[in-house]
Amino acid sequence: MATLSLSCLTLPSKLRNLSLSGPSSSSCSSSNQSSTFKSLGFSTNLSHTYLFSNGKLSMRTIERPSRHLSVVCEAAPTKKADSAAKRARQAEKRRICNKSRKSEIKTRMKKVLEALDVLKKKTDAASEEIVPVEKLIAEAYSVIDKAVRVGTLHRNTGARRKSRLARRKKAVEIHHGWYTPAATVNAV
Repeated sequence: MATLSLSCLTLPSKLRNLSLSGPSSSSCSSSNQSSTFKSLGFSTNLSHTYLFSNGKLSMRTIERPSRHLSVVCEAAPTKKADSAAKRARQAEKRRICNKSRKSEIKTRMKKVLEALDVLKKKTDAASEEIVPVEKLIAEAYSVIDKAVRVGTLHRNTGARRKSRLARRKKAVEIHHGWYTPAATVNAV
C-alpha cells in the first residue's frame, strides 16, 4: 500500500494523470488489492481517502477527532527565491568585474604618478622624456573612460581622476620650463 501526499489545490489534475505502475501494478491482478492515496485538506476534522480498486476511483470522507486547530496545505515554492538567487549571482559577478576594473585604474594612475615624480626629480630632464609618460597617461585615460562607460565609475569620478593626472603632468612641465601658462588678459 503506497501513501502519497497531494496538494489540496491541485488534487483533481493530479488524480487525472495518476496511474499505478511499478511493482504494485504487477501484483494488482487480484481484485481485492487497492492503493490508498491521502490528501492534505483545509479542514480540521475531516480527511479524505482515495481508493483505487479495479481501475475505479472512490473517495471517502473520514472524520477525525479535533484536538488542535490546524490547517495543513502544501505550499508551492515561490519563484522569488530563484530570482533572488539569480540577482545575488549577478551582483557577485558584477562586483568581481568592478573590483578588477577599479584595481586596474589605480595601478595605471600609480604608474603615471610615479613616472611623473621621477621626471620631476630629474634636474637635467629633456622635453622628449615626457613622451613615454604621455603614453601611460593615454592608457590610463582609456581605462578610466571604459570604466565610466560600463558604469563602474561615476562620470564625475572619472573626470576628476583624469584631471588629477593632467594637472600633475602640467605641474612637471611648468617645473622644467617646458610649458609656460598663457598670461590672462583682463578686459577693462
